[in-house]
Amino acid sequence: MGSISVIDCQLNVIRRSLAISLRIEPYIIAFMSYDIFLALLGFAFVATVTPGPNNAMLMASGANFGVRRTLPHMFGVTIGFTVMIALVGVGLMQIFDAFPVTDRILKIVSIAYLLWLAWKIATAAPKLADAPQTAGVPLTFLQAAAFQWVNPKAWSMSVYAITTYATALDGSRALWAVGIVALSFGTVSMPCIASWTALGQQMRRFLTSPRRLRTFNIIMAAVLVLTLVPVVFPNLFTAAI
Repeated sequence: MGSISVIDCQLNVIRRSLAISLRIEPYIIAFMSYDIFLALLGFAFVATVTPGPNNAMLMASGANFGVRRTLPHMFGVTIGFTVMIALVGVGLMQIFDAFPVTDRILKIVSIAYLLWLAWKIATAAPKLADAPQTAGVPLTFLQAAAFQWVNPKAWSMSVYAITTYATALDGSRALWAVGIVALSFGTVSMPCIASWTALGQQMRRFLTSPRRLRTFNIIMAAVLVLTLVPVVFPNLFTAAI
């Protein structure tokens, strides 16, 4: 009889543990649903394939340097953004909440850096398409990875992704859920940004003179500047909606 009582006690402990687990972590079970995971992949695709600072710069790099020389830039964007999402998920945004001035400083640095990059693209000295190498050098892996931290679109996407797909209604989140969101973006983003780089390289057949390539660079620099409009004038888009 004593052994039966011990078994009954152990079963009761297991039942209570399961009940507590199901009460405090229902969002983990929901997060694993197929529909939500597909929604995450869909958002990652739309967010990374649509025009933005990264894609504008990669398209310009593809046209000026080709896909092979742009590979470090591409990997820097993918890995840098993946790491950024993971850090945002583990609580980086709490720093900005505790010190609001850091958000303003980051915005000023972002605007200044993007304007500088746009100027560099617009004033790049092109060579003929059949020259041994195009003038200038593409972004390195570390430069592209570091750029994500001053990229307004990257910040918006990472905060929205973590808030929507890795955060429970009570504000808590599981680290593995953050990891899934980050890895999903890392997996989806690479082919998306590669398509922009390849598109830029294909345009090289039409950019057969320094004048055409210079015009293309100026247009891409203007596109890069336009991506700052929602950052500088956020109320403009709020009013439109």
